[in-house]
Amino acid sequence: MNSMDPKDTENEIENLSRMLSTIQNLYYKKKEQLEELKKEISELREVLNLLNSHISGKSFHSAEEIYSKSLVKKSDKTTEEEYFIQEVSKEKFKGTNIKRKIFSKSKNEEEELLCVLNFHDFNKVEIKLIDPKKRDIKESSLIFINSFLKGALIKIKETNPEMSLNYDYLKNTDVIEQITIFNLKSIEEYDLITSKMRELLASEISTDN
Repeated sequence: MNSMDPKDTENEIENLSRMLSTIQNLYYKKKEQLEELKKEISELREVLNLLNSHISGKSFHSAEEIYSKSLVKKSDKTTEEEYFIQEVSKEKFKGTNIKRKIFSKSKNEEEELLCVLNFHDFNKVEIKLIDPKKRDIKESSLIFINSFLKGALIKIKETNPEMSLNYDYLKNTDVIEQITIFNLKSIEEYDLITSKMRELLASEISTDN
């Protein structure tokens, strides 16, 4: 029986080690993402509890009972956005934060973190672009104007004229590093911003490819 060539053994060990390293990296990345999701779920639960407590305190009924009655009495319906604007004091949401992360797959099929969004106090959104030089997003780019400005911010501005924004740029460039949006009124506006930012980053990646 012939023994295995030492060179073949060395190559096999090298391949197995490389495979082990890849799997370990993937494991820890997924574990980190899971921890982030758990944190976000916990934050959302706190906000939901706060809303339910606030509604119950005003009406002596649970939020679910109010919702059920609103389905029967159409004339008494109040949209979620109207509730945020008219009923809930901004003081109630001080200290809250809803974080979201946008990932994509790079050319080697591994997930890549593109940006992080934080919704502070149900009022301000901070959008931090990861590796902004690589993203190369500028105010003047047609993709940015059509996808993000027209798709999200201008639409929000039409119903919420108090909204404003600020850009932070990569040093000595016109490349956007962070976008801060002020005076938002509802979670729906945050959802729209997140959706259009995801659309913008997907367009940028397609353009790069």
